[in-house]
Amino acid sequence: MEVAMVTRSCAMATYKRMRKSHWLHCLGWLFMLVPVPTYCAETTQTTSVLKLSEDSTVKDFIRFINATDMVVAKYKLSIQYLCSEPSTVGVEVIVSTDVKIGVTIYKKKWKCKKHLDTSSNRTLWVKFPSIMLYRPDYFIRQSVAVSSVILRAWIINTNLGAHENHKATFYEQALVRTYKLLKTFSPFERPYKDHKHCLRWDTEKIQTIKEKHIPQCLLENDVVELLSFPFASTGLSDGITKRLKKFNNLEMEMTGKQLINNPRFIVSIWIYVLHTCKQHLCGIFHQVNENQKYGTPLLFLTTNGNIHFQVALSTGKYVAGISKFRLALRRWCRLDFIMQGKQMTLTVSYGEKLLAREDAFYTFPGDVHHNVSAGYFVLGGSHHIRSFEGFLGPVKIYRVIDQKGRKISNPLVTAHNIDKHIDQYYQKCKCLNTLIIKHFKSLGLHKKIEQKNRNRNYYLQLLNKYGPISTDDNKCPVLPWGKRTEKRNETLFDLLQTMSSESFEDFTHLPNLHSILLKIGEKLFWKTMKKLIGANGIRQIGDLIPSLREASCCGYYKAAYLLGVIFETGLGVEVQPSKGMLYSLVAAQGNDRLALMHLGYKHDQGIDGYPLDYDASYGYYLNIAQHTIKDRHVFDGEQAFVEPIRLMDDSVLQRQTKENHDLFIWLRYQANRGDAFAQQKLARMLYWGQQGITRDVQAALKWYSRSAVESRNPISLFEYGLFLIKGQGVKKNTKLGLKLINEAASRGSHEALNGLGWYYETYKKDFVKAAAYWEEAKKMGNLDAFHNLGVLYESGKYPGKPIKNVTEAFQYYYKAGSGGHLESLVRCSFFWSTGNFGSIPHNPKQAVLWARFVAEQNGYLGYHMRKALDAYLQRSWKEALLYFLITAETGIESSQTNIAYLCEEKPLISRCVDYTWRYYNLSAFQQTTQPFVLVKMGDFYYYGHKSHEKDIEQSINMYASAALWNYSQAFYNLGSLAEEGLHIPESVLDLLNMNTRKWSNDITLQQELYKRCITANVEEAFIPCSIALLRVHLKTMWMNNYSPALLYTAISILLSTLICFAVKCYWNSTAVASTTSVNEHPPDLNSSSENIQTGEAMAEEASLR
Repeated sequence: MEVAMVTRSCAMATYKRMRKSHWLHCLGWLFMLVPVPTYCAETTQTTSVLKLSEDSTVKDFIRFINATDMVVAKYKLSIQYLCSEPSTVGVEVIVSTDVKIGVTIYKKKWKCKKHLDTSSNRTLWVKFPSIMLYRPDYFIRQSVAVSSVILRAWIINTNLGAHENHKATFYEQALVRTYKLLKTFSPFERPYKDHKHCLRWDTEKIQTIKEKHIPQCLLENDVVELLSFPFASTGLSDGITKRLKKFNNLEMEMTGKQLINNPRFIVSIWIYVLHTCKQHLCGIFHQVNENQKYGTPLLFLTTNGNIHFQVALSTGKYVAGISKFRLALRRWCRLDFIMQGKQMTLTVSYGEKLLAREDAFYTFPGDVHHNVSAGYFVLGGSHHIRSFEGFLGPVKIYRVIDQKGRKISNPLVTAHNIDKHIDQYYQKCKCLNTLIIKHFKSLGLHKKIEQKNRNRNYYLQLLNKYGPISTDDNKCPVLPWGKRTEKRNETLFDLLQTMSSESFEDFTHLPNLHSILLKIGEKLFWKTMKKLIGANGIRQIGDLIPSLREASCCGYYKAAYLLGVIFETGLGVEVQPSKGMLYSLVAAQGNDRLALMHLGYKHDQGIDGYPLDYDASYGYYLNIAQHTIKDRHVFDGEQAFVEPIRLMDDSVLQRQTKENHDLFIWLRYQANRGDAFAQQKLARMLYWGQQGITRDVQAALKWYSRSAVESRNPISLFEYGLFLIKGQGVKKNTKLGLKLINEAASRGSHEALNGLGWYYETYKKDFVKAAAYWEEAKKMGNLDAFHNLGVLYESGKYPGKPIKNVTEAFQYYYKAGSGGHLESLVRCSFFWSTGNFGSIPHNPKQAVLWARFVAEQNGYLGYHMRKALDAYLQRSWKEALLYFLITAETGIESSQTNIAYLCEEKPLISRCVDYTWRYYNLSAFQQTTQPFVLVKMGDFYYYGHKSHEKDIEQSINMYASAALWNYSQAFYNLGSLAEEGLHIPESVLDLLNMNTRKWSNDITLQQELYKRCITANVEEAFIPCSIALLRVHLKTMWMNNYSPALLYTAISILLSTLICFAVKCYWNSTAVASTTSVNEHPPDLNSSSENIQTGEAMAEEASLR
């Protein structure tokens, strides 16, 4: 659909207006290049001019006499004028620069009363500002580049009554007027001003150097590469947000501003579409302006594969159209959007050489508005629209192009030729899927599915009953593949043959053949996984890779992510980054949670060949973060509570349990006896799947109900009442649920107060009561209340404040997010990623940090972490290694630490040495890293590790980082390095808050480090650190020849150490005896850390929005 051409252009309309009035009304357009408002655009802001009566004769005049053309310091202006009646004569100078337009720098008015009908002369001295006359120096800090200077004069009748507050100026109302355009020197051609002042010799010297310096314009390219590495687009509300900075080059920035209503730019996008759009429109590229509305340009994909384009006009209206051509599926193509004023060219090209090409040309009916620096651009989808399904390749935008256009340079070049691998993968999968579908069609499965669907429709039942009889059932099935294909995909076809011989009951309930493919992929994946975690599975992984590839082609993307991990880490194969990236992108495009986190982590860190791109990282993390909030309310068997447990933490490992373990049995026994704490703890463990317990929502609700009824505990009353109102897992009973929540609120539960606010807002639409309850809960520190109040402010529904206030909402979101509220974390990250909300800055790095925190709470991730931990506790080392590896590649610090620790303690495969270095190193740079890991990396740098050479400086830095955690081992290692004579840099000592003057001596430094080692952990570090400190004292006394004192001190310290050792042994034996005795209330269940964790779990469930 082409955009209709306008019949009457703006320029012609303006020309007609100019012929009827004075032609000076377009001075701003001719000389100032004013973009907004422009008199050459159709606008209501026209100039009002007083018309003269046709019979009047005007003999008044005003003119300049011998006025020079150049602006000078002392500008002499002679004016000759004649007034026929009492009038006012005025003179003014109007200056326009690249920054400001129409600035009055000189104004003079006087009365003309006495000498009427007589010619008069007057001489004026116009004083121009120094900043437009001279070059910058010590006194004149800046020299302004002037675009136009207009000297104008007029005579206006005093009786016409022109007022200062009137929209029109004196000049526009005048009956007689004149003007003159003055020229100025460029800032580099101007002289220096003689200020008649003396400078100090040093200041004068510096100024002389500056004067001799030749100013140069900043070299800056207007081409911006928005994306260089392929981005997986899932078809959901995910995409990449890009905000362009202003030009550093002032000239280029002003050129861009002047072209706001006459834009000249190019957007070039590589795109690979897998499926047609499933919604009305799917996002490819669009701009969101500063008012949170669509800007220019907007490119969407339609259900038929056409391109829907849209632009915003300067009048505020929108014009849209649809291309005649369609994008091909499963083929890389480049989409070029070229805008030159009102002319738009849309081009699609295929192949590396761009030989196959289709063009479309459109002309818009008005001036197009495009401000590249305002708002932000979106690649793919956003919260406004869903994205297409496929991949985005390199994307470039040419911000300013000349009128002749520019040759577009945006080749399809990606790291490791990922674009070619993507194309080859989907072509092979297409052939494989065709074979599988043909196989099932040959067996008549598709007819059985159609027959089952017919049974659901009365008319189709009649057709099935009385229609023609098919004779295909009596035919023998013919396999649609040859022996060579069967041998190449042996495992897959073995599975197909097995499934063919079995009953079709497992497949006939599926809605279509695509679902059957997915089911085949699932069966094939778990069959391969069973072999992989076997005794020789990792050694035979090369033989299992084809089966995983086939499973991924069937749409089971867990297999694709596992392939990506295998090739990127070299598990049983050589490291192949290109294949690792390919399968990671394929899995992410299929919306696999772990693959999305994997790509988000790699782009956040810029490692393993992935470019550092916070915007791309945020796009992936935002996707999984939004899923995390939704997944928490889905009772899926493959979800578990995320618990970052480290294998070296024995106390935490001992708290892990199962339904048949003593700890869980004891807890259930206490709950049956009516212990309120045990009932609440048991309910939460079952609801969230904590501490190794399988998630069982129905069993959890029974304990929630029992705790609420028996103990009348406020928290139990609130939680069970909430389940009743929502109808989650129990029959919905709003009346009883509201009664329980009211009782909990009366007992002082701030969670219940927040729940009441949610009830009145959701069910009653009573925002006054809702806000009152939330304000009360907020005073008690409830995070959900902070979030809900933020929602009211953002939507403009807060009582008495109907205007949307995003800034105020952000403050509430930030408060709740700082406490760990997941939805507030996501909202704050969105504000930071766009930078489009007033006082909230653009901070993509902070956006990634907060979105990542939410993503790492995903239940599917917790399920894999639990699988790894369970395998470790059951001593299934290779299974534990595999699952730890899968989760470690998503960026989880605890999994990275665990796989390094497991490989160090039990080197199961040849790659374990590399894994130990790799994952300790990755973990060391995480925000949640542990001092144990930092000390490990310090040891590796100190001794060297395989292909990594010794690096003492880096070793000291690692030890110092661990010492900041007050870790005794780190102080001990630093002391040992100081004893060896190695220099500890002053920067490290300052970091540890150690006065370099006080401990400048090596001996005193060693003594201080060992003393801190003792105080950091008295129970475990006392003996080794005391012996080290004794050794330093002995060295000191020996060097000073204090023999008697030496002997006395040595014996005293030795005896003290032995006594402390004996006391510690006694404590340990007592602790062992106490743990073996019968105790009905183990201390670990009543610890403060457990209460905090329970509180967090409760708060997460209580999120009401």
